[in-house]
Amino acid sequence: MTRPAWDSDTFSEYDEFNSILDAASTRLEVKTVSEVRAGARSFPLVTASIGSSDPQAPAIGFFAGVHGLERIGTQLVLEYMRALLERLEWDDLLAAQLQSIRLIFFPIVNPGGMFLNTRANPNGVDLMRNAPQNAEGHVPFLAGGQRIGPWLPWYRGPVNSRMELESTALIDVVKSELMSRPLSFAVDCHSGFGWDDSIWFPYARTDQQMMHLPEMYLLKTMFERAYPHHGYAFEPQSHQYRLHGDLWDYAYDATTPPNIFLPMTLELGSWRWIRKNPRQLFTRLGIFNPIKAHRTRRVLRRHVNFLEFVTRAAFASSRWLPHDDTRQRILECASAHWQRPAAR
Repeated sequence: MTRPAWDSDTFSEYDEFNSILDAASTRLEVKTVSEVRAGARSFPLVTASIGSSDPQAPAIGFFAGVHGLERIGTQLVLEYMRALLERLEWDDLLAAQLQSIRLIFFPIVNPGGMFLNTRANPNGVDLMRNAPQNAEGHVPFLAGGQRIGPWLPWYRGPVNSRMELESTALIDVVKSELMSRPLSFAVDCHSGFGWDDSIWFPYARTDQQMMHLPEMYLLKTMFERAYPHHGYAFEPQSHQYRLHGDLWDYAYDATTPPNIFLPMTLELGSWRWIRKNPRQLFTRLGIFNPIKAHRTRRVLRRHVNFLEFVTRAAFASSRWLPHDDTRQRILECASAHWQRPAAR
């Protein structure tokens, strides 16, 4: 492992990531995929991988920190990463599992925004509105993505401009590590929308059904049977709102059949933290993160089950992926289940 060059004055999540990389230097494959600046500071965009070197092996990418204010997502991925590495010291089942699958961690996609305590990157661009495609139909004013200017939130960037360095780095990692495989998954951890936690999948730009709705339906069904009290809303993101420029829509549409790429957004509902501690509204980070230490610990405990489930589903994919003789029936069940709420 080649250790990246970190700035001396960074922030706690970067320090934690650095500590994990140092402690697992013999186990992890570390890559610097790009570098961004925030004022006078320079930040490498770093991924860490572990597991099978077979390019045909199923892979899971764990992403966070796309929005710089949503630090709890990065903390969750780092906690899961650290726990996996600790378990490898004694867990033979995990070691055997990693011989057949690959895990890719990109826990701080937007280090400049996180360093500056902004949702957007240092250029004022909301990375999750930065892909080139436009949504179909109505999107929420501003929140669906706007090109008025970076002084307003949810700025997409200039018309016909290239994607930001951070967005390009994320897509490059997805293309090289995930989309090129017969089967891959992505879990992108965010926070801030609603009372409840959600698992969203494409599409965000349209009500159109994704091609792999049967696969997503089986994932949902298996997860609910294994964890019947999970409490997530598991649905297409367009059921909540549509937006321009969603990076996961863009990556999903760029995947070449017959490869299967299943991206999911784990959206942690921050309003429940605010309800329990309304004073959080008066701090920028408090809108998106639990402030009380015991609530942070509770979040880190609660969501690890889903990350572990996706890893095991990838490992056991031959036992649940639908075949031609059953896929149509599953598609009918999935379509009925995920009708638009107004049509039910």
